[in-house]
Amino acid sequence: MTVSLSAPLLVALLAAATAATGADRPLRRRFRRPRLIQVLAVGAALVLVPANAAYGLASESGPDRPAGGTATGVQLASLVVLCGLAGLCGVLRIAPAPTRLPRRVLAIGAHPDDLELACGGTLLRLVDSGHEVHVLVMSHGGRGGDGDVRAGEAESAGRFLGASGIEVLDLPDTRLARHENEMAEAIERTIRRHRPDLVFTHSGNDQHQDHRAVHLATLRAARQHPAVLCYESPSVTAEFRPSVFVDISDQLDAKVCAVATHHDQRAKPYVGERQVRGLAAFRGGQARVPVAEAFEPVRMSVPLVEEH
Repeated sequence: MTVSLSAPLLVALLAAATAATGADRPLRRRFRRPRLIQVLAVGAALVLVPANAAYGLASESGPDRPAGGTATGVQLASLVVLCGLAGLCGVLRIAPAPTRLPRRVLAIGAHPDDLELACGGTLLRLVDSGHEVHVLVMSHGGRGGDGDVRAGEAESAGRFLGASGIEVLDLPDTRLARHENEMAEAIERTIRRHRPDLVFTHSGNDQHQDHRAVHLATLRAARQHPAVLCYESPSVTAEFRPSVFVDISDQLDAKVCAVATHHDQRAKPYVGERQVRGLAAFRGGQARVPVAEAFEPVRMSVPLVEEH
């Protein structure tokens, strides 16, 4: 009997695809539907391996057996397809080279989609470089959509970004200014727990009352922190004057996907792909790079010599 050429690959392919399904790796984000790719890979293996074996058996017996060349050709084609699928699943598992000096970052937002819109590319770049990112969201955003859905989307988006920790509080949407003490206490707790080297928050130059409230609460809670950057929300005023820019050329496509995670907000004009890419291109022009995200520094203390 002819031995199936692709059968030995089945276990390896299934293992690679299953492992890749649970991984949030930078290269994995380059695919818009990574899980679908993995499901298709496993499905193809389950079809091709039995077909390959059947052709092998048919080539040895039966009055209607195919010519040996035909059976061998089908087996070789199956082998090529399975090798390609196994290679794709392997690519989805590739992780970046770790940074020599990993840092911890805390990103604070008022609503579930604020961070992805404002600094999603920067957070992706930090995670891609091996840094540890933690996310704190103050409300479920129930006044601007379905709060139960949006809270889940915030967690999904955080996982897509690769955040190590995601916390979504349930303070009242549009009325966060009345809960500045609770927000400041939550931020202080998070800072004590994770000891971040860098804190991102809303700008004070913002028309949205919740964004301004989170900005003030962060300034209180991080009053002794040496590095605080304020990001650009769609509702910032003309007074928003950034002087820090982050090149997100390698992360822009993934940022668009992260923003699209917030399906509940898809009708809002500022979450559209065209708007997201347009703002990134505008800030990139200011920064003299292809695309960028912009920040106002409250304080930005950086070492002149890298620690070892």
